[in-house]
Amino acid sequence: MLERGLISVGIDLAWGLASGRTGVAALDANGAYVASATLRTDDEIVAWVEAAGAGDGLGVVAIDAPIVVPNLTGRRDCEQEIHTHFGRFDAGAHSTNRSKPTMDPPRAETLVRRLGLTFDPSSHERSGLAIEVYPHPAMVGLWDLDLILKYKHKAKYAFEFRREQFLLLLDHLNGIESLQLADAPRWSQIEEVVSVALTHGELNKVEDEVDGIVCAYLAWLWAERDARLRVFGDVHRGYIVAPHPPTHSARPRSERVAPRRTVRFEESADPNPTPITEPPGFALHGPSAQWSLTPAEATALECDLRRLRERS
Repeated sequence: MLERGLISVGIDLAWGLASGRTGVAALDANGAYVASATLRTDDEIVAWVEAAGAGDGLGVVAIDAPIVVPNLTGRRDCEQEIHTHFGRFDAGAHSTNRSKPTMDPPRAETLVRRLGLTFDPSSHERSGLAIEVYPHPAMVGLWDLDLILKYKHKAKYAFEFRREQFLLLLDHLNGIESLQLADAPRWSQIEEVVSVALTHGELNKVEDEVDGIVCAYLAWLWAERDARLRVFGDVHRGYIVAPHPPTHSARPRSERVAPRRTVRFEESADPNPTPITEPPGFALHGPSAQWSLTPAEATALECDLRRLRERS
């Protein structure tokens, strides 16, 4: 049991500024779920985390976002290591460096300093310690998955496929005895949202919160010095706390699901072509309807999609 009854916290942090959803969650010293929420601004996150630890105190805070990013270009060594060991499971890490505006400084580093947390994973102290984590390789390693659960909102995923993957994630979390999720009213609400969802938007409302719970569980495991976790990298070069390199096999490429796209752009078809006097229009085939877009609207929407993908 974690000493002094400290609270473990997970933060699934939007990498940019306060423009995306951030999921947060807290577990008690026994690893039982206490609370979770979806937030946006740094002020909201700091206030929530401080309130969560106000009684018993903060133990480990696990953040799904880079904390230490010393490199000006390229990728961190820990990201290459994660890719080497978990890439075949589709759990490779995004590349980060200081040339990206959102990484100079990293948002997670700013939050950690505001909260007054240390962030060296080699420290024996588990009180007030922040660590960087990554849920995808954690799930692969802890649950012996042969491929990541594809529950994230990607344009290429059909809704029903994504919801099925989301339900699998909830099943895995329900199987973690220490979390005691069956006793938590908020968890029942999350399950209800996923089970009756009809759109990607409805799943998006709880996606980050569920990731926050996964991060909180990793925080608790690190606080408990669980032997299944190790550090890839170090506090000087950047690091990620994740399970040891898997020894089980990944799903063969030929057997992987290739979900159909739910969003695509097409040039308008005209059975009676006429000379082109202006740029072609576009048709957007969305999940619920077909929309005609002007070139300017298509360009603006493409920019929005790129930003969404960068944040996911």
